[in-house]
Amino acid sequence: MKIDHLVVNVDSFVQEDKSFIEKVRSLGLPYEPKWGKGTKGFKVSNIWIGNEYFELVKIKSNDGGGWLENWTKDYQRGHRGLIGFALEVDDIEAAYQNLIRHNIQVSPPKPLRFRWFFNLLSKTMPWKNSNLPKFEVIPFQFFLQQLNDEKSKAFMQQYMVPNSREKNINGILEVKIYGTLTEQDKNILKALFQDYKTEGETITIALEKQTISFVESKEHSVEVILDCKNEEKSTNQLEIGNLKIINS
Repeated sequence: MKIDHLVVNVDSFVQEDKSFIEKVRSLGLPYEPKWGKGTKGFKVSNIWIGNEYFELVKIKSNDGGGWLENWTKDYQRGHRGLIGFALEVDDIEAAYQNLIRHNIQVSPPKPLRFRWFFNLLSKTMPWKNSNLPKFEVIPFQFFLQQLNDEKSKAFMQQYMVPNSREKNINGILEVKIYGTLTEQDKNILKALFQDYKTEGETITIALEKQTISFVESKEHSVEVILDCKNEEKSTNQLEIGNLKIINS
């Protein structure tokens, strides 16, 4: 299991304001917001960081134009920031069955589809997703993802450009989530992750080469720490709402 990408609800300026786009680029993150997928109801722009990425989403219509219905509703109610946390798994069916055994209400794995061009056309992405429940206080949810095959992975990676690897920023090292977890939320973490430890008010989850930390806090925020080998860009930071991106 590894961190694959973070889905972040954003306002228009993140994709349109030239000065903000330059701030992203000054961090060493090549950013071309016009290149992402979209329909008349939503626009996605990506920030590619090695094999991981940020998926920045702006909703443009009441129905979201094919975007996930519950995420569209949250956006329309004013949610901005991390909404979906994608974890890549090797066997999504086995992961799904494991969560069911732990009484976690997870959706069955299925391909992501969205309709476009006045609902006349449909596009199916080459992967399956399985969504875990939303956390009760912290406003995002984990979801599992598995590409159909190695050919699909190679196909997707050719579109992960421009990529911060060009600036020696090679991936996501750690995601720190500040906020409050309920007992039900902690049950989700125990069922989902095999390797975690609790120290004081912090839960640390060790993946193969990455870490996810939950830090008890009255205020919700998210820090994403990048693997930066570029001395000129090291320690640079960028804030998108309550999301902070940090070179380390």
